[in-house]
Amino acid sequence: MSAHDKIKAHVAVLREGTERARSATQTLLNVPYGERDGEKLDVYVPTTSSLDLPLVIYLHGGYWQFLSKEESGFLALPLVQKGVVVVAVGYETAPKGDMDLMVSQVRRSVVSIIQQYSHIRGLYLCGHCAGAHLAAMVLSTDWSQYSLTPHIRGAVLVSGVYDLLPMLSSDVKEPLKLTVEGAERNSPSRLVPRLKESSPDCDIMVAMAQNDSPDFRKQSEEYFRALDGSGLKVTLEDVPDTDHFSIAEQLVHRDYCLTQLLLKMIGKN
Repeated sequence: MSAHDKIKAHVAVLREGTERARSATQTLLNVPYGERDGEKLDVYVPTTSSLDLPLVIYLHGGYWQFLSKEESGFLALPLVQKGVVVVAVGYETAPKGDMDLMVSQVRRSVVSIIQQYSHIRGLYLCGHCAGAHLAAMVLSTDWSQYSLTPHIRGAVLVSGVYDLLPMLSSDVKEPLKLTVEGAERNSPSRLVPRLKESSPDCDIMVAMAQNDSPDFRKQSEEYFRALDGSGLKVTLEDVPDTDHFSIAEQLVHRDYCLTQLLLKMIGKN
């Protein structure tokens, strides 16, 4: 199967899972968190009278260039069934949005979510590929320029990119308008001291696929070592029998190891 066909099949799986979650749960779709067209959220809500619920923010992948919140509710069902609110965040992918804009958008989405759901019991992040990079950038935020400081209890970073400098020699450089300065500014691997300051007690899981490319596996291993070496609470999960796409796709299943680990992190398994 060609790379194009693999991506097409991946999008189809995520879209189907999202449609299934939308039809089986209560949803609030297209909730704005900013002024721009792409700055919207989808919220998947458990059927419960309790307001004191944990909340997972999901940031989608797609190499910063494709996918959207329309395919990002696929993991909601097994979480909502356990009493967890799931929020899928939309952000403006390249070429419409550049890297600085995307990072700014996901940070502002987190602030907006906390303002709208101030009663939540715990806030968690989950992201795949580009979404794992953006989730790591959220953890590394200097919150002094925002109206609040989120207390993010846990994060599951799946097959992510944490050092953008290698991207300067790839075909994503152009659509992302990536410069050396921009790559350095938006590389979580270079922001570990800031992460330690802003999210010191966050429980971080760095997950990689057994059959991911050597470059992706190296990114995860090196980021894990950087976090671990700084004394942060971090684990590295090497997920067997998965590739770059299936490691995320299987989050639709309640008994999938990463779903179980996420629920355990939240205290809901």
